[in-house]
Amino acid sequence: MSKTFEQAKSEVAGLCSYFATNRNAFFAPGVKEAHIRQSLIDPLFEALGWDVSNRERTAPQYREVIPEDSLDVEGQQKAPDYAFRVGTLTKFFAEAKKCGVNINADAGPAYQLRRYGWSAKVAVSLLTDFEELAVYDCTIRPAPGDKASRGRILYLRFDEYADRWREVWDIFSREAVWSGAFDQYASSKRKRGTSEVDAEFLKEIEGWREALARNIALRNKDITSDDLNSAVQLTIDRVVFLRMAEDRGLESYGQLLKLCERDGIYHRFMQDHCRPADQKYNSGLFHFQKEAGVSEEPDRISPKLAVDDKVFKQILQGLYFEHGSPYHFGVLPVEILGTVYERFLGSVIRLTPGHQAKVEEKPEVRKAGGVYYTPNYIVEYIVKHTVAKQIEGRSPAQLAGFPRSTASVPAGSSGRQDGGATFRVLDMACGSGSFLLGAYRCLLDYCLKWYIEHKPESHRKAVYKDPRTGQWRLTIEEKKRILTTHIFGVDIDSQAVEVTKLSLLLKVLEGETDQSLSLGLLAFGDRALPNLAENIKRGNSLIGSDYFTGKLIADSEEVKRVNPLDWKQGFPNAMNAGGFDCVISNPPYIFTRELITESEKDYYNRVYRQTQFKINTYQLFVEKGFHLLNGTGRLGFIIPNNWLTLETASQFRHFILSETSSIQIVNSHDKVFEGASVDTSILIFAMTGQKEVTIYELANRQFRLVAKNEPNVYLSRRDHIISYEAQKYSGNANLCQKILRHGISLEDVAEVRNGIQAYTVGEATPTQTEQMKKDRVYHSLCKKDGMWIKYVDGVDVGRYELGWSKQFVKYGPNLSRPRKKELFKGERLLIRQIPASPPYSVLTSYVDEELVNDNNSMIVLNPQLGYSIKYLIGILNSKLMSFWFIHSFGKLQRKVFPQFKVNELRVFPIHPINFSTAADKAGHDRMVKLVESMLALHQQLAAAKSAVHKAVLQRQIETTDAEIDRLVEGEGKRSDQ
Repeated sequence: MSKTFEQAKSEVAGLCSYFATNRNAFFAPGVKEAHIRQSLIDPLFEALGWDVSNRERTAPQYREVIPEDSLDVEGQQKAPDYAFRVGTLTKFFAEAKKCGVNINADAGPAYQLRRYGWSAKVAVSLLTDFEELAVYDCTIRPAPGDKASRGRILYLRFDEYADRWREVWDIFSREAVWSGAFDQYASSKRKRGTSEVDAEFLKEIEGWREALARNIALRNKDITSDDLNSAVQLTIDRVVFLRMAEDRGLESYGQLLKLCERDGIYHRFMQDHCRPADQKYNSGLFHFQKEAGVSEEPDRISPKLAVDDKVFKQILQGLYFEHGSPYHFGVLPVEILGTVYERFLGSVIRLTPGHQAKVEEKPEVRKAGGVYYTPNYIVEYIVKHTVAKQIEGRSPAQLAGFPRSTASVPAGSSGRQDGGATFRVLDMACGSGSFLLGAYRCLLDYCLKWYIEHKPESHRKAVYKDPRTGQWRLTIEEKKRILTTHIFGVDIDSQAVEVTKLSLLLKVLEGETDQSLSLGLLAFGDRALPNLAENIKRGNSLIGSDYFTGKLIADSEEVKRVNPLDWKQGFPNAMNAGGFDCVISNPPYIFTRELITESEKDYYNRVYRQTQFKINTYQLFVEKGFHLLNGTGRLGFIIPNNWLTLETASQFRHFILSETSSIQIVNSHDKVFEGASVDTSILIFAMTGQKEVTIYELANRQFRLVAKNEPNVYLSRRDHIISYEAQKYSGNANLCQKILRHGISLEDVAEVRNGIQAYTVGEATPTQTEQMKKDRVYHSLCKKDGMWIKYVDGVDVGRYELGWSKQFVKYGPNLSRPRKKELFKGERLLIRQIPASPPYSVLTSYVDEELVNDNNSMIVLNPQLGYSIKYLIGILNSKLMSFWFIHSFGKLQRKVFPQFKVNELRVFPIHPINFSTAADKAGHDRMVKLVESMLALHQQLAAAKSAVHKAVLQRQIETTDAEIDRLVEGEGKRSDQ
């Protein structure tokens, strides 16, 4: 029930009065924290509008306040006392203490709270014993020696609550959190230079990898590069898994730290912890011997390795707060591990000829400029519009492929059915598993909600009532069944496969305790976790075994590198049932010349349709995903948005528009991948449904509907360009269509060419790059000879004016595409490829001297007899033509370099002139005179000294510009008469 500020203030004043009256009783020996919470702290948060006791009976997974019992495990509290959430997203923690703890001066409670907040990537959190209340900035990495005041941004005593209640209300009330005021406050308190938990933990495990790789290579001379990479990855994964299990109450706290007290640490780690973990958890992470029903080979390498104590001891000790670790693995979300591992997977260990280990960035990562983890809000959006839509209205039994008459999954069943009704989700390029985690989370929430709403007492194999909270929870067996029945993934990188498994298995264990696992083991006679070898596989999603057809002897190195995947063998149940119900992913983007062999290129050209001009891997993944879906399936990918307008993607657009249904496109104006210069879009489609295209814009994490059309609207356009920008503007759309119908293309009137090009992307060697720098010099260094010509680049080109950054270029064989020199002489136009920022006008300059322009601007010259080049510049620089450019090509949908190319310039519509008609000739000549005025005015403006003179000239330019626009629009209207 919502409360007003005044109501809340009155309640808190009464609560403070009650505390003051009974202060001695609350401070009495033997009064426990639980009593303080129930009597004082719970009511304090309820006054802030939070439903602490869940009176609204919200489903457990969506409770807005998650209270934890004050239970300690070996002196370490398992979780914060309160987590305050919006949906499933934790906004802040609150830590409660019994009265008498000195919140103001005692550093221990503050450090504990800050470890929680920092580890969970929560910006601010709250510490209170009711007598005192402190708010902490949790973005600052905590250290054991920090004072209680470190990171503290607000401190109040109970007798200040009523008078200063506005300060608390405006930050921590339910109303403030849901309205976004809390986020603004948290953001305003963030200090520059603070390093968040994912970045810090990434540094940590990168350090482990380097230390382990070097030591294992040194102490194990026979190990191969592949085995070294695998052993190091598995060792790190095992350490992380077992340490997280400790802080979550699944293992005895400090067991890994105790290993450091004696010699032979790594050997005892394997024998005393990893092998027992195989018996307890049954995870592929601890798979040391061949087992029936598991196709994956056991790990026979890492148990035999020699690892120096000094190296392994430093890793283990660094995980405990007693040795300065800031991490609390009990609250570190599995999703944050994904962000860490995604970037971790961007490097690989290489053995030198001298058998030394070197950690290097993978070539494909280096070419792409890094590895970028898909943010959770993108994952949730795609999962909501694919997985959530597909499972709606179906029971867990129906999702598992059992008949509608079956209320729940039969006891003892794995849930894996060969029938086509079994629901399956696939990520074809799973990376660290973010999309599969999102899909799995969606399925867990859905199934729990279904059981709660359908007599949970009758589904004892699937749900149980948690004795700690009284809330219904899924059993460990049901969580395992949901995972193995519904979640599938592929990645070409073996490390990615292992990380995805780790992430999913940790998700299975989320919320479990050693007690709940023991009960589960007794009840089901099984180990705690499934082996995911049949669910998450290593392989090349794009290349099948037919890659080697016709080759007499397949090269073993090529087989290992290409690693083809036979989908029918790899996922027989899914493929026999017609395919997967959902395919979701953030696929790899573009191949470069260095990363694709001629054999692979030939294969892609033979097998796929989406290889028009160049091979874009994301388009191949979409096409393959389309064929992996069953007849009612849905696909959801995040991909670059250049496919909406790129000339070379016209075939891909036609494929999407003509062969899929219920198409949803989200064009993002957010920088989804921090540090990446790529504009993104979300593409979602179904195999069946309405033939429609719905387009949204994403800005500031908000999704806004901007257009809804039939596919034919786009299929009827030139190259099937999917543009929606014009629908956000008023006025000129119909006029643009009239001009297009009655105009002629610019290339019918004049010659349209590119400027010079030194070397194409990927072609220039370091030597050539250095030579290019020498072949372009500034004026002060220029030698006056026939080889050097005045040079302008794209940034010099403006509307009716041309700048010059004092450069010359050496013209000759050093240029990859030098062009004929006649292009750079005489009267002509230069058009910049990248339009101006809003209103995004086309930029065209007039030039009549000898100079060279690069391929960032294009050239228009040699107009047909009768046409003046100045007539053409007036049309190209007009507002109407800029609007037509937006409407026709949708370039503004790309925020990074919304450029247009020479082929698009060639089709710009020009009003044709019949020079034998007086009205036509008069219109042409009028345009020429106006343009000549504009050119003269711009020259005068550049030379003007006084502000007054500049203002007068600027007004004249605006008046002349408006007259040119009216003339162009008038010709457009006249052409339709």
